[in-house]
Amino acid sequence: MFEIEYEFGEEDLIHFNEIQFMKNDEIQFNIKKNRWIVPGMMGLIGAFYYFYYGDMNSAGYVLVIAILWALLSPKIMMLDLRRQILKNYTPKEKSNLFGTYTLSIDPANPNYLLEKSPSGKNKMAWAELVRVEYGKRYVYIYIDLSTALVIPVDKIKRGNLEQFAEQAEKMIERFA
Repeated sequence: MFEIEYEFGEEDLIHFNEIQFMKNDEIQFNIKKNRWIVPGMMGLIGAFYYFYYGDMNSAGYVLVIAILWALLSPKIMMLDLRRQILKNYTPKEKSNLFGTYTLSIDPANPNYLLEKSPSGKNKMAWAELVRVEYGKRYVYIYIDLSTALVIPVDKIKRGNLEQFAEQAEKMIERFA
């Protein structure tokens, strides 16, 4: 029997959602637009102050603000995204979401991935799971295209994550 136990917390949820947002083309377009169009307009205003009024100080201030906007706006947008992610969950949902998870692959019941989490026990059919992905600090077992079991590598309490992930990948391929 393959089994792992790990701790899932707020930073893991935020990390997964950030990855999902970074893969979204519409969000990436909005970030780029905000990062370059607003500072471009400010640059034009700065140029207007410099060439029309000859006011180098005002033009310099506007250009510094434009540069700061271009550098800092994506970071501020990501901080706001983190705040919004956590705001979407009630305290009860958070208590059911964060905590110790146990995932098991039982040879006696090979059709299901067994999960024991703060919300209770669940069985997920291998045929319904999509894929296993490996990140630098995480392993993701995708339940559908936008939802996954997020397994933080550094928070494994018990079991061998590499063997478990390989076996999970084989089971998903077998039942696909």
